[in-house]
Amino acid sequence: MMNFLHTYQPNSILISLGPIQIHWYGLLIVSGALLAILVSVKLADYYQIKKEIFIDLAFWLIIGSLVGARLYHVLVELPYYLQRPLAIFYLWQGGLAIYGAIFTGLVILWWYTKKHLLNFWQLTALIVPGLALAQAIGRWGNYFNQELFGQPTNLTWGIPIDLVNRPVEYFSSQYFHPVFLYESLGDLLIFIILIIAHLYIIKKTASHDLKIFCYKLLVICYLFLYSCLRFALEYLRIDPTPVFFNLRFAQLVSLIVIISSLVYLIYSVLKNKKIHAIIT
Repeated sequence: MMNFLHTYQPNSILISLGPIQIHWYGLLIVSGALLAILVSVKLADYYQIKKEIFIDLAFWLIIGSLVGARLYHVLVELPYYLQRPLAIFYLWQGGLAIYGAIFTGLVILWWYTKKHLLNFWQLTALIVPGLALAQAIGRWGNYFNQELFGQPTNLTWGIPIDLVNRPVEYFSSQYFHPVFLYESLGDLLIFIILIIAHLYIIKKTASHDLKIFCYKLLVICYLFLYSCLRFALEYLRIDPTPVFFNLRFAQLVSLIVIISSLVYLIYSVLKNKKIHAIIT
């Protein structure tokens, strides 16, 4: 596989039939979303939750998260889009920021659970494994678009990037770190961790209070692990982005999420006397 990545020149278009074009990016994003829904529905069976909830919720999450992901990306790259406003709608060219999708998705989940009198933490905990899997699949769309690559490298798994897609300062370099692959593998690992945690909850956890705490822990685990992964990989990325306090914008957001997750976890433990007693 590594040799394949090192020698293969990807094409962003999978099928072209006259004016109709199917892009790898769009196909992989849709495939990831469908698999995410399937994972959530399958987990719902184990928890004896109506799968129709997730099918109904999927529409709102997909549309809302897509808008949030694009809006986040456009705001980060605002100077570029102010000069090319129509490019905002060229989704097939890439440019969906996962943090925008996550934040929008959480708002939609909060609204949906309040409206239908459901438990926010349980529903969110059933969704985050599929989300991690969807990210792992969707990142390959960046590969076919020749984006989300890192610094030049001589490693055998470095990927070739066409001149038109290289930053000016790297014109003399041919092979670059496949950051998309690193993140895809990291997301896949997070997915596996979350699934194993769900299996443990299903088999071992009986107390209602403990289950709710475990749901919170799963959501926090996803946010914490992904943010740590993203923070580390940003050191390899060379795509332009705003920088604050010597941190790339995504690193700053990741750091905020990491700290917020830990603070909320500690707060939840201290607030819930039963959980605090079990842990201590």
